[in-house]
Amino acid sequence: MRPFIYSKSDTALAATQLALANPTAKYLAGGTNLVDLMKEDVERPTQLIDITQLPLTQVSAITTGPNQGGVSIGGLGFNADTANHPLIRQRYPLLTQAILAGASAQIRNMATNGGNLNQRTRCSYFYEVATPCNKREPGTGCSALAGVNRLHALFGWSEQCVAVYPSDMAIALAALDATVIVQNPGGTTRAIPFTDYHRLPGDTPQIDNNLALGELVMAIELPANSFADKFCYIKVRDRSSYAFALVSVAAALDLSPDGTTIRQVRVAMGGVSHKPWRALEAERFLVGKPANDATFAQAADAEMRGARPLAHNQYKVELGRRMIVRALSQALTGA
Repeated sequence: MRPFIYSKSDTALAATQLALANPTAKYLAGGTNLVDLMKEDVERPTQLIDITQLPLTQVSAITTGPNQGGVSIGGLGFNADTANHPLIRQRYPLLTQAILAGASAQIRNMATNGGNLNQRTRCSYFYEVATPCNKREPGTGCSALAGVNRLHALFGWSEQCVAVYPSDMAIALAALDATVIVQNPGGTTRAIPFTDYHRLPGDTPQIDNNLALGELVMAIELPANSFADKFCYIKVRDRSSYAFALVSVAAALDLSPDGTTIRQVRVAMGGVSHKPWRALEAERFLVGKPANDATFAQAADAEMRGARPLAHNQYKVELGRRMIVRALSQALTGA
């Protein structure tokens, strides 16, 4: 690990101004991803800005604004506390399921909500500093493109990067139409729709999200919805713990009063793209259709037709199709 300056901030404004003054600084919260990357010499910040004392841990009902009736979760709240909070369990159990599917109990007790959003890919070539990686060193090439890419992307990848985004929590947030509230060094805040927060690789795979320099995640807002009864998060991985998703699916349904027709639906996928992948083709197909496995299978086919498998991950196409069907089916039945 390389030397760095350690700074501590008691206000969000002070923290953001420190970050603005040093483009190579990083915020330090739970440190569950950043410290590992520093030990591997992948991340080389010259300054760590400790933000753990900021009062950004609350989970609370939203009483005003565009997400009135929803819930706000603090950027520095721990994953475990968020998953087990009564408001989240009652109103957004899909998010609880997704968080509890991630990492391990020890990591969930340390990892923060904002940090979870900003964690970096677990692509083995990204972690191996002896190999070319455009995400780590822009312009050097993508070793995974012609290398061992069994774990890599199906959607949205470019010739510059085929890595996938690792979070479970974020897949549920994408499905729930969350909004990320960030503060800039000038002291003002802005709201970023969750689907716009992360980026596809394009020609700049080293940039994971659309945060401006110095911006800090203050909270994540969840709008009110009718998905608390019919939901499911499924994660398939090589091991039952301490493993990231090969493919994951978050699904939620809102049905007609007689329970036969789909009024609203949300489907998001993990392990298949550089960002949480909102399955919009599947969603568009499902609205107004009968809620049954035949319809779910057609929707899955519609979504997976857009997949572009690499040399070693063709299996993910069929796996993704089956998982969309299973997630929707289990959301319908509550299994």
